[in-house]
Amino acid sequence: MSHLSLYRKFRPETFEGIVRQEHVVKILTSQVEKKAVSHAYLFTGPRGTGKTTIARIFARAVNCLSPVNGSPCGECAVCRALKEGSLDITEIDAASNNGVGEMRELREKVQYPPVTGQYKVYIIDEVHMLTDSAFNALLKTLEEPPAHVIFILATTEPQKIPATILSRCMRLDFKLIPTADLEKHLTGILRQLHKEFEPEAVAAIARAGAGSDRDMLSIAEACIVYSEKLTYPAVTAVLGAADLHETANLVRAMLLSDMPTAISVTERILGEGKSVGVLLKDVLDLLGSVTVAKNCKTAETLLALPKDLFDVVKGIADEAEGRAILRATEVLIKTENELRFASSPRIALEAAILRVSYPEGDSNPDALLVRIATLEKKLAALESAPARPAPAPQPAPAYAPFEQPPAPPKAEPSAPPAREVPEDTNPASQEADPFESYDFPTEEPVFAEAYFSDEPPKSAPQKAAPPPREEKPKQSETKNEEPMPEERPSAPISGDAEVVYAKFMRELRKTAKSGVLFTMCSDLAVSFEGETLILCTDSESIFSILGREIHQKTIGETLARLGIASFEVRLAGASVPKRDPVAELKKNFKDYPIEIK
Repeated sequence: MSHLSLYRKFRPETFEGIVRQEHVVKILTSQVEKKAVSHAYLFTGPRGTGKTTIARIFARAVNCLSPVNGSPCGECAVCRALKEGSLDITEIDAASNNGVGEMRELREKVQYPPVTGQYKVYIIDEVHMLTDSAFNALLKTLEEPPAHVIFILATTEPQKIPATILSRCMRLDFKLIPTADLEKHLTGILRQLHKEFEPEAVAAIARAGAGSDRDMLSIAEACIVYSEKLTYPAVTAVLGAADLHETANLVRAMLLSDMPTAISVTERILGEGKSVGVLLKDVLDLLGSVTVAKNCKTAETLLALPKDLFDVVKGIADEAEGRAILRATEVLIKTENELRFASSPRIALEAAILRVSYPEGDSNPDALLVRIATLEKKLAALESAPARPAPAPQPAPAYAPFEQPPAPPKAEPSAPPAREVPEDTNPASQEADPFESYDFPTEEPVFAEAYFSDEPPKSAPQKAAPPPREEKPKQSETKNEEPMPEERPSAPISGDAEVVYAKFMRELRKTAKSGVLFTMCSDLAVSFEGETLILCTDSESIFSILGREIHQKTIGETLARLGIASFEVRLAGASVPKRDPVAELKKNFKDYPIEIK
């Protein structure tokens, strides 16, 4: 035969050439050196991890006349005879010889002594494929074989083997081979072949092998003949994976909740003929790389990606939230299981990508946590940003004050004192704040008809005008400060509610550890009901969060600093007790006779 596959051409001949599996090699070499071998072995583990290779080496080692460190010397007459082919080592494929007849024939052959060496070794591969009758026929011989017979059973599914067979064998479990050892093995083979290669390409082939040395060599053989030099793009093309830059664009859009970009990139990749399953696998692999890049300081060494591609992965990791990465991984893993039974896998994948990239439309609590984490990150960025300079003071607009109606001749009760607003001793802050010239509401609203009518209203007498505000003492003229502009007239009550709300948000913004509360309060409708400030929202989740004791306490303390002693959080559409205007009039104007017509 002119050509041999890599996994056959570079199959180890001694235990020293085995990649990892040190625990198995140590047990077998010790038994060979001490000449205390067992009569039956069970080699179990994933495919391509060296079960059959080690079985062949062990079969020659137990017959070698002068083994070296437990391995066959390869020079004695027995080693040369076994290498050329001998009846003393027999390999049986249980997948095609799984009947009771083959096992009965095997039971008769084991009675004959070996021809060349000391032992006759029977290697039964894929032993789990035997039928129940075949296992029963093999059982007695396996339990008490002749002294010159050794059985080596190899399988990838030990759970399918009867317990009566398992109990009669020495079980040795093979493990998946680490990626670093696969890279080292492949690098040595490429150097023997005098093949130029990139380290990133070798790392990609090793990762594609997924712990199997044989699978890695099969992939490497296809990549070697693809181009003169083994490069990372060549490996990607051979594996049929989507371009990493395209996959990175898709993952970034998903993690940053950019739904239009995520859907368009998905359509473009699938339109190029990529399989739905391959695309999903590539996205999950990249999410795993993003997770490593976000949490591991040695991510560049662990991932072994080209510099430009690692920079892309690192950029995605820095932009995305950890909870968003976890949620995306969980959703796509669930979708991977659903694709096996989906009648339209493409629609199932697109729905999963839509769910990940549009958390606003997902009612799952994880989606809400992702949205809150995103808001907290934006608030942190705003807090760390440099403060903007205060805008230049604008001249106060000329207001045309409403003409107050004449007061009735009757003596008026003393009006309640207006709330005192703490004065700001810093003139710059007074100029920068457009709301300092307003007062908080202290009285019930005056109906608009009272301002425009020439006569006082009949249904309710007018209240006396509030006492004139005491002028502040003028400061020393040595400071050369300009006199303060005339105060504006009191705004209507609806306007005052908005002013109070603006001051409340400004004060709440300064409160420590109130980023989430500030976000929840940023879109509320406000109004006054008497002395009570009403905060209204149409979101049940925001209403529930604001109703918590800790948030109620923070809101109350903030409003108390502004002179508001009573507030209430309401849900839009909820039933509100009806107000009785007549009762309120009688309560507010006790000294006036009120007659309802």
